[in-house]
Amino acid sequence: LKGYEPYVVQELAIEAKATRYLRARYALPGGGSVLASLPADVLPGSHYGPNLICYVLDQHHHAHVTQPLLLEQLHDFGIDISAGQLSRLLTENQEAFHQEKDEVRAAGLATASYIGTDDTGARHQGHNGYCTVIGNDLFACFASRDSKSRLNFLEVLHGSQRWYAINDIALAYWKEQALSAALVEQLRQGPQEFAGASAWQARLAELAISGDRHVRLATEGALLGGLIARGVPPTLVVLSDGAPQFDLLLHASCWVHAERPLARMVPHNDAHRHVIEQVREHIWQLYQDLKAYRQQPAARAVPDLEARFAALCNQRTGYPNIDAVLKEIRDHQRDLLRVLERPEVPLHNNASESDIREYVKKRKISGGTRSTAGRRCRDTFASLKKTCRKLGINFWTYLQDRVRGLGKMTRLAGRIRQRAAEKHPVPVEAVLV
Repeated sequence: LKGYEPYVVQELAIEAKATRYLRARYALPGGGSVLASLPADVLPGSHYGPNLICYVLDQHHHAHVTQPLLLEQLHDFGIDISAGQLSRLLTENQEAFHQEKDEVRAAGLATASYIGTDDTGARHQGHNGYCTVIGNDLFACFASRDSKSRLNFLEVLHGSQRWYAINDIALAYWKEQALSAALVEQLRQGPQEFAGASAWQARLAELAISGDRHVRLATEGALLGGLIARGVPPTLVVLSDGAPQFDLLLHASCWVHAERPLARMVPHNDAHRHVIEQVREHIWQLYQDLKAYRQQPAARAVPDLEARFAALCNQRTGYPNIDAVLKEIRDHQRDLLRVLERPEVPLHNNASESDIREYVKKRKISGGTRSTAGRRCRDTFASLKKTCRKLGINFWTYLQDRVRGLGKMTRLAGRIRQRAAEKHPVPVEAVLV
């Protein structure tokens, strides 16, 4: 014998297992009866085991396996299950997961210095809809709605429980949006906080505020004020692709989207092509210097970067289509140069676009959702899966802990707060000194 050589073989054991329990029932002397309990690993009220439920959730929400294909797969494994039973496993009795998603959203917003956001199409019941994602490097939350307006975005930030508040933030928003001073004075009288949409609608009706624009602006301002009242910092930066519905609080725009019209521009001739390439080169040179500034912020570099931005946007190329793009960039100067005051904010929105791609893949495979419960579950499990990935948590392990009710794994919201506290962000003022 000259020793042993290791040789590892990995295998996956997949088998259907059905257990029939005979439960003793005893008659009690005083009337009635008692039934023997089931083993601890049997989920109360379920005829399917936790491993099967976890597998179904993981395959559908993680691997994007459609319900018909998943049903066929389970039948091939020898599982006796109908299409309706599979649908119920995927969409019913998921309140614990919905609650954890709400906790993730609240913790993410409360601890964030910035969030990225994006949206994409998400069909529901045969009609076009939209899915909006919010998040950063610690969390992601998805919400599918029928529109992608600013009002919808504010409702997404609030989650399932909306809070309306009339405070300095709401008043500042109404002033910026030129809401009637008389109407604002009406709103400032009486109650200043309202829990839920019904209470707010009742207040608007009481004040006889019924015009579409007045109702929309009043509601947007109250929802924005409610976010601050619920603990969202007023200094939160919202990073987006530049869409106007996301322009709230402190807004930052993506440089990639700002430059994209030039990249897509079809040149008229060689001279036009040369000018396009020259302007794009100047944009990306400035971008690289802003990127370097993020790594080592210095107050002395700010005037030079601002001057270079102004020189870039104020030039006249002789081509109206190029000058129009430069004017659009100049109009968003504050949003594009947000990094100068908040170096922690990325210069692009790639992370949110990567997150929302989850829905693009789902849409290409499944088309859309058919029930309200199905749409809600799709949002919830996409949020929890992405958040687990960002926190370095195994999604299968997470499902096993939650489905079995073990409670050994820390709540995701707690992990987010812990990771945010470990970062110890340095205040911007201290960085620039």
